Amino acid sequence: MLAKAGGIAAESPAIAAAGATAVFCVVLNGQQTEEILFGADGCADAMPKSAVFISMATLAPDVARQLAQRLMAVGPGYIDAPISGGAARAAEGRLSVMASGASELFDLVSDAMSAVSENVFRLGDQAGQGSSFKAVNQLLAGVHIAVASEAMAFAAAQGLDLEEVYRVITASAGNSWMFADRMRHVLDNDYRPRSSTDIFVKDLGIVLEAAKAQRLALPISAAAMQMFLMTSAAGMGGDDDSSVARMYARLHRVSDIIV
Repeated sequence: MLAKAGGIAAESPAIAAAGATAVFCVVLNGQQTEEILFGADGCADAMPKSAVFISMATLAPDVARQLAQRLMAVGPGYIDAPISGGAARAAEGRLSVMASGASELFDLVSDAMSAVSENVFRLGDQAGQGSSFKAVNQLLAGVHIAVASEAMAFAAAQGLDLEEVYRVITASAGNSWMFADRMRHVLDNDYRPRSSTDIFVKDLGIVLEAAKAQRLALPISAAAMQMFLMTSAAGMGGDDDSSVARMYARLHRVSDIIV
């Protein structure tokens, strides 16, 4: 696919990174990021010492700090740069990037980062700070998906026309970006995974673990997490995260309406 689009395909991270100024890494989690960097044929030893690794996965802040320390110990720089915006905005180069790292690293790769994003937020000079901002975003995103799903199932149980519910709510104060985006998937009965249920199991897990470490109570986030876990356990972990609405529909006995 990359080659068909005009890119240069490589057989390993090491081959891809050899001679590069900037290495963008967009994978699922910290384990995969670590494998890309330090696994067999990883890019850490292949990158020029002057190169910059730009980690765009959603990681726990502590994991981002650990990976940055390991990489910079062998030379290359590390920018902690998780992304937000979804598949559609990614395809348009309109992502938001929550980035942290040394200012001299940004100077080296700012043009490349701007090419793939609409907003590059520079949020500190240490790895982990960008990931902390992303955790706040994911707290809100996960809660919004869960509560949007709850609202849609509530509406279905009252016998309301769900297309009308969508039209009214998206023009009213109760709307959110997630309601408008994800509930369209529900109405279209389209659960192809733009972002999967299990991604939010991971991301809300990061949120709740960080909160636990600081003895912070996040009861709404914890409730949302239970809905994502329940949806995953019901066999919808690989489906679109809007599948939480299907789980609510089963609980509310309206699965003939939200399918």
